[in-house]
Amino acid sequence: MMVGVIGTTTAVLSGLDHVRHWQDELYRDLHAHPELPHQERRTAAVIAARLREMGGEVHEGVGGTGVVGVVRNGVGPTVLLRADMDALPVREDTGLSYASTEVAEDGSPVMHACGHDVHVTCLLGAAALLAGAPDRWAGTLVALFQPAEESADGARGMVEDGLAEIVGSIDVAMAQHVLPMPAGTVGTRSGPTLSAADSMRVTVHGRGAHGSMPQAAVDPVVLASMIVVRLQTVVAREVAPGDTAVLTVGSIQAGAKSNVIPDHAVLQINVRTYDDQTRSRVLEAIERIVRAECAASGSPAEPEFEMYDRYPLTDNDPDATERVAAAFADFFGERAGELPRQSASEDFSDLPRALGAPYTYWGIGGSDPDAYRAAQEAGRVAQDVPVNHSAAFAPVIQPTLDTGTRALVVGALAWLAAT
Repeated sequence: MMVGVIGTTTAVLSGLDHVRHWQDELYRDLHAHPELPHQERRTAAVIAARLREMGGEVHEGVGGTGVVGVVRNGVGPTVLLRADMDALPVREDTGLSYASTEVAEDGSPVMHACGHDVHVTCLLGAAALLAGAPDRWAGTLVALFQPAEESADGARGMVEDGLAEIVGSIDVAMAQHVLPMPAGTVGTRSGPTLSAADSMRVTVHGRGAHGSMPQAAVDPVVLASMIVVRLQTVVAREVAPGDTAVLTVGSIQAGAKSNVIPDHAVLQINVRTYDDQTRSRVLEAIERIVRAECAASGSPAEPEFEMYDRYPLTDNDPDATERVAAAFADFFGERAGELPRQSASEDFSDLPRALGAPYTYWGIGGSDPDAYRAAQEAGRVAQDVPVNHSAAFAPVIQPTLDTGTRALVVGALAWLAAT
């Protein structure tokens, strides 16, 4: 990082003490009031009110509940920073004083079990810091708050609702995610970073009968079971050892009574891959195996396949990532490193792809550093460190918020700094 950029970054971040004053409380409020995908109305209102205090443009209702803040500050690059807003249908079990007790419109519990409340709070803080120091940078900052990441359609919804007309041409897009790493750390990775994900609902058909008369039936429970066993060979025998794929059968539903053989079964399957060739091979293998097992069982009807919750591959642009990684190394020192490839998935990349811009996506730590270190020394990180989507997921407020806020500012200034 050039000396001028370092000075600019330090000057912009000098206001962090003031921002922290409201950030910590805002985070607790957001955590206590989570909202499911496409229902983020309260969250959006809180975001819009905070953005208005900073000045600039505020666009609400983009893609349903999305919010876009635009700060124009003279001639220069346009940088888009994105945070997702939605929560999950999980009953919180953290013991926090600000734990969620919210329920959704359908009565299900709701929790920020993935850390999107961290993302919102950090982006609002970063936007406030940059908006408060206009003499230190030039260009345009786009602070984008996206709904419905957990349902895989929030980014596409904002694009389809005219996002390009709001933000215009952008030079780079960036986003981050809090992860079960020690708080205070940041990690970047070039190339494929988060997997593509495909969910598939498969319905196989049998012939129902009384449990005492199996000869009259085509049992879809047995059929579904054979499919599950056979699917275990796809990754083990059809994906090259140097490639990576994950295939999970997360749900089987069939029948309602022990002495009734049902007439159909429904399997829900999830696939994670890092390149289009492997993705196609695995999805084709699933269909081939399902059809073959149905034929072997004498199924009276063809199986049905429904694709849903499809996430794109997050494939970080090498040049953009190198630029951010260098800035992080200069600012964070040994707390910046390489992010391991993640098998989780995101729809963030739908935004820069639609806008024709390079992008990079990084991770920040949210786990208590002492607890993480103790678990690491005991060889129990997987068992003792709560992960995203867990009912016990609870990022420590600090230094997580400070780190995430600083990372967004440092990343943005790698393009916007007036040197």
